[in-house]
Amino acid sequence: MAPSGTAQVDEFDRKILQLVQLDNLMPHREISERVGLSAPAVARRLQRLRATGIIRKDISVVNEGALGRPLTIVVEVTSENERLDLLDEMKRRFMSCPQVQQCYYVTGETDFILIMNASDMDEYTSLTRQLFFEGGNVKSFRTCVSMEKVKTYGPIPL
Repeated sequence: MAPSGTAQVDEFDRKILQLVQLDNLMPHREISERVGLSAPAVARRLQRLRATGIIRKDISVVNEGALGRPLTIVVEVTSENERLDLLDEMKRRFMSCPQVQQCYYVTGETDFILIMNASDMDEYTSLTRQLFFEGGNVKSFRTCVSMEKVKTYGPIPL
């Protein structure tokens, strides 16, 4: 469930959120010591923050390079036609592609910004054919290959 409007969080919630954004496996006991609450109170708050959608997901961040997938590619995609059904089909196509790590529907000269992961340029070339040429409704796309990850997965400032 996604939160509607501004969520009701107090200072304890903010302190807890700051900690779990950096390490969501931190024991409740350690969080409780840092924020000044009991471990059961921390557990209840975390449960509420998850149930209300303030914490959207608990994930592990994997080292792509260690798994043979070192390329991070940023792609700007411009659609041919902005008809809603065609844009929705593009969104579905991007969402269903495992190599698309993030997809943003944006304002400005391009319609989508994709953050993609690939093992090499051959895989990316194959993906461009599948997603942009064969998939349809793509007027153009611009590719930027990341040379270095300077900051990723930064916490939301609270």
